[in-house]
Amino acid sequence: MIMSEGYIRRTVDLYIKELLECTGALLIEGPKWCGKTRTSEEFAKSALRIENKEQIAFLRAVIESGVRTPLEGETPRLIDEWQTVPSIWDAVRFEVDRRRKRGQFILTGSSVPPRKSFVHSGAGRIGKVSMRTMSLFESGESNGQVSLQGLFGPEYEVGGHSEFTVEKLARALTRGGWPESLHDTPKNASRIVSMYLKAVIESDLSRVDEVTRDPVITRKIIESVSRNISTSASKESVRKDVNGAEGTLTDVTLNEYLGAMEKIFLIENLPAWNPHMRSRTRLMKTSKWHFTDPSIAAASLKISSDALLSDYSAFGLLFESLCVRDLRVYAQPMDGTLSYFGNKNGHEVDLILEVPGGEWGAIEVKLGGKYIDDGAKSLLKLRENIDAEYMKRPSFLMVLTAGQFAYKRPDGVIVVPIGCLRD
Repeated sequence: MIMSEGYIRRTVDLYIKELLECTGALLIEGPKWCGKTRTSEEFAKSALRIENKEQIAFLRAVIESGVRTPLEGETPRLIDEWQTVPSIWDAVRFEVDRRRKRGQFILTGSSVPPRKSFVHSGAGRIGKVSMRTMSLFESGESNGQVSLQGLFGPEYEVGGHSEFTVEKLARALTRGGWPESLHDTPKNASRIVSMYLKAVIESDLSRVDEVTRDPVITRKIIESVSRNISTSASKESVRKDVNGAEGTLTDVTLNEYLGAMEKIFLIENLPAWNPHMRSRTRLMKTSKWHFTDPSIAAASLKISSDALLSDYSAFGLLFESLCVRDLRVYAQPMDGTLSYFGNKNGHEVDLILEVPGGEWGAIEVKLGGKYIDDGAKSLLKLRENIDAEYMKRPSFLMVLTAGQFAYKRPDGVIVVPIGCLRD
């Protein structure tokens, strides 16, 4: 694909191209400021940008009256922030049916509108693709010497050397994968994340479904999730943490706030895996807490990159969250899904990557050093306890690290620095 000069290629680019070739319209959704509009512009031939209240009111009146003029233009036609005028969804679906052509529209959205806002699901007419903040390979900080997709192939040779130091990793964690902060100073980068959080707390969470939400409670919930990042802490634990000694937050209200945070793509939790096991030990069912970008947790708790380097425990949890983000980006072109494994006996494996066809790989996230051996033991234990009668053996067992070298251990477990990984 030929892209504009200066455009930073995204892993999702080819996926978008392929989906436009098989659907009438494509919805690209994800957190605000992750680059949805800029990427969509690379594919669109015309655009309708919805930018202010007056335009929103006008478009609602026009679309709801049955006039389709705003949808006219060279295709694919980009409709940016479509969810501000939800009736556009049904209008686009109607136009796709009428034209009977593929690649007609690209819709971008940084929140999910209430289902009552539109009549049809769009199934079969409007495809969907998630876009996330930038991975380390997209930002140029991973050299890409190890391909995640390659690990599912036969006899893939693992090797590589990363110059992405722990100090650089700490800065990347607190800066995040926001395109606007990629080349900023650490001070300016942290301000960008803080501005994002401020917008979420003061307006976005209430605007998503026109329900007024208390900014103080919103901030406390985000801070609690940040303290529990990469863990399977229960919602009850979060509620108690938010309430403190005198709080009155109920389970119902907490669920409403968390649901709104998912609708604006702030939170993207990691579900538990439910495989066929030889053992009858009960498996974990609670999801692990994750934001769409690890910098959100760092910013909400005011953790600097220097502070991370002196707090190994916090560093490890945020590093795991960064790995979740990057692996989600890299797995998307394979239609891969991520989860984690855990049982009631305390055996956990940080990440399970499944792809169509029953293939899967298991991943332990370790900053490095002696913990690599611990990760390898956990992976080998999982492989031995999988019921081979119902499931394929894993395509790979990987310890993902903050180290320098990619290699294969004598026990078959591969060790890969996050600074070497790509899609």
